[in-house]
Amino acid sequence: MSILFLIIGSIFYALSYSVFLIPHNIVPGGISGLAMVLHILLKTPVGIMVILLNIPLFIFAIRILGFSLGAKSVITIIVTNLLIDFLTYNIKIHSPTSNVILASIYGGVMLGIGLGLIFRGGANTGGTDIIGQILNRFTNFSVGIWILIVDTIIITLAGIVTNSIELALFGYLALFLSTRVIDLILEGIDYARAAFVISEKAEKVTEGIYQKLGRGITILDGFSPYTKTKRPVIMCVITKRETENFKHLIKSIDEKAFVILTDVFEVLGQGFRPRV
Repeated sequence: MSILFLIIGSIFYALSYSVFLIPHNIVPGGISGLAMVLHILLKTPVGIMVILLNIPLFIFAIRILGFSLGAKSVITIIVTNLLIDFLTYNIKIHSPTSNVILASIYGGVMLGIGLGLIFRGGANTGGTDIIGQILNRFTNFSVGIWILIVDTIIITLAGIVTNSIELALFGYLALFLSTRVIDLILEGIDYARAAFVISEKAEKVTEGIYQKLGRGITILDGFSPYTKTKRPVIMCVITKRETENFKHLIKSIDEKAFVILTDVFEVLGQGFRPRV
């Protein structure tokens, strides 16, 4: 399955650049974005430049971080970027739209799908995440903050090179969409919610959840430092569609019940099945 993720992810990744991002000079950050800036200035091939720019990064990462890049990641980096150049300069695929807004939206979404599937396949594409790890070693900023800073600098640089603030804004849009899609693929759709209930009528609440919703329940041992008393905490997992029914059910049994509802992105193991 991981190989299938890598193959499909690489295709989406390459198409996002060759079909939407490169033809419209939309730079979504990252080392690929820096390669696009060089392409705009010097007409160098984007894919080859990404590979060349990653080489010194890997060397620094190995020396400073003891970084080790898996074989799948190395192959993925080479294949995806050679595919970008092949589609862009050999096949010469034309963008299906002349609208830059549409290109940034579809390019960002396709890029997110590609990267998300590549990550699911157990590989990565190098780039700014390595820069973030290196800079984090010498500063108090987190890796995520450094990635954001570097991506912002690259997109801003693209706006300066193209003399277009709008293209920089489209780059930020594509970056935002790609990161959201990556999160969606890696974490899944939040189809479930975890519910925690503290009630003086715990038995009735438990019975009501069993009878009305048919959901399994776990009772946790709770303790209130304020009242110095032990209180059972009722925990169960429900679907988002069941949320309103769940709240009405608890309120009908105990209006004073303390209820916590939080999104759950993945539920594993026996005992929970989402109902369509």
